[in-house]
Amino acid sequence: MENYNAELPELKSRNSDLGSRRKKLLKKFGIGGIIFFTIKGIISSVLIYFLGKNFWEVIKGWLD
Repeated sequence: MENYNAELPELKSRNSDLGSRRKKLLKKFGIGGIIFFTIKGIISSVLIYFLGKNFWEVIKGWLD
């Protein structure tokens, strides 16, 4: 039980650091910026996935 109680303040400080990091990002970019970067990331990931998949098919065609 003593070890659990000793680690508890450390976890609280980690959670507060994470919360303050989120607040800083929100203050810097705003709600619109967070939404924009999230959608941009999703679109980029989808494009990379599908274009990369097609790229390897084209390479296979050249090699055959």
